[in-house]
Amino acid sequence: MPEDIDMQTADDKRDLFRGCLVAGAVGDALGAPVEFWSLVEIRSRLGPQGVTGYLDEASVTDDTQMTLFTAEGLIRASVRGRLEGITDVKSVVHTAYLRWLHTQGIPWEQVAAQRLGDAPDGWLIDERRLHRRRAPGTTCMSALRSGECGTIEHPLNASKGCGGVMRAAPVGLLIADPAEAFRIGCEIAVITHGHPSGWLPAGVLAAIVALLIDGSDLATAVDASRRMLEGRAGHEETAAAIDDAVALAAGGLPEPERLERLGGAWVGEEALAIALCCTLAEPDLSRALLASVNHSGDSDSTGAICGNILGAAHGMSAIPAEWVEPLDVGDIVTRIADDLRTERFEPPSVESDSGPTSWLERYPGW
Repeated sequence: MPEDIDMQTADDKRDLFRGCLVAGAVGDALGAPVEFWSLVEIRSRLGPQGVTGYLDEASVTDDTQMTLFTAEGLIRASVRGRLEGITDVKSVVHTAYLRWLHTQGIPWEQVAAQRLGDAPDGWLIDERRLHRRRAPGTTCMSALRSGECGTIEHPLNASKGCGGVMRAAPVGLLIADPAEAFRIGCEIAVITHGHPSGWLPAGVLAAIVALLIDGSDLATAVDASRRMLEGRAGHEETAAAIDDAVALAAGGLPEPERLERLGGAWVGEEALAIALCCTLAEPDLSRALLASVNHSGDSDSTGAICGNILGAAHGMSAIPAEWVEPLDVGDIVTRIADDLRTERFEPPSVESDSGPTSWLERYPGW
């Protein structure tokens, strides 16, 4: 553990790490049933208040699934760096996404068997509850099935869908430096989404989370992360979306009709903007989460991003117990959050004269 981080501080961070990922999963599950409903349809089916809690099972979507595999890939990249002294984070996370692709029903021999072995490894792939197809994004699926890894210099496509930003929160949990978190968030998102408005919002979210974990207040974190966009090619849409969100939030939590002025959230900058508006306008996590899913558009993604941000700001105690307990993968999310905190603050040994340690067996460095 670094000398300037004592055990009390590390223990305090556990609540924020869990809050970030669990609240993200809660928002995902709240928004999932109404993802493709218009606001009119939400109200006609559910009443004037719209979504007020889980509609049926508290089931997460590909948003949470890919967030979990992002976290696993980041830990494995960190382990590799400690073992080898150098690592390519993007490449290791890309491999984690190939394991996620396998959970979506794609045979391993079609995914990566030729270069990654006869079977996927690590503990996360063995969690059968993740082997469910929850409306995965077509861009993520097609990009990963291509066998190529997109980069900023050589993107695979021109997609600016929200599939890049929805999974970026773990970057800000593991990477302490906000500028580095921004960079890694962008690099991980561009694996599948090649338009700047598809990967820059991921960098912003990662930086916001990193700043919140370090103790910044939300307004400061948003402002600092917004300034990281300046000078980057293609930043204009994302910057404008953030500015619109901040301006709208200044008037208090908007009615859904006004919130929808920020867009439908199917693209990265709009998903980030809607989530940011709700978090800035309403500090109460419950009310903000419900506002973030009650609109026409990609409600599970805006709910997930909103939950990531407010969970990182306020921790587990801010999440209603009645929303935590039914989560179908809540224990997996909590375990990943704890492991991210461990790898950041108390990294276990990965070297042993007698063979692999248990940590290395859980998180092989590739």
